[in-house]
Amino acid sequence: MMRGMGNMQNMMKQMKKMQAQMSAEQEALNEQTFEGTAPDDMVKVTFTGDKKMQDITINPDAVDPDDVDMLQDLVLAAVNDALGKVDAQTQSTMGKYTKGLK
Repeated sequence: MMRGMGNMQNMMKQMKKMQAQMSAEQEALNEQTFEGTAPDDMVKVTFTGDKKMQDITINPDAVDPDDVDMLQDLVLAAVNDALGKVDAQTQSTMGKYTKGLK
């Protein structure tokens, strides 16, 4: 009976160690920056790993008062590009902890 308790304590230690590693890696990921761009670099955005926008640069050539829709599309393209990079890096970094979990 006592032997099982030792295994349980060992498992709990392993879980705590893994949680600490996950937290550290998530923090490091949150501090990284990811740049997304629209076609021809007309719009560039920068996001942190925790998906907060830090910067946006709009090329003056992208600003056409008669075609606001195009500028909106460029901003969307750049934002989606950056968020896709954040998601890919998150999956790459944190995915090892979720393998086998449903």
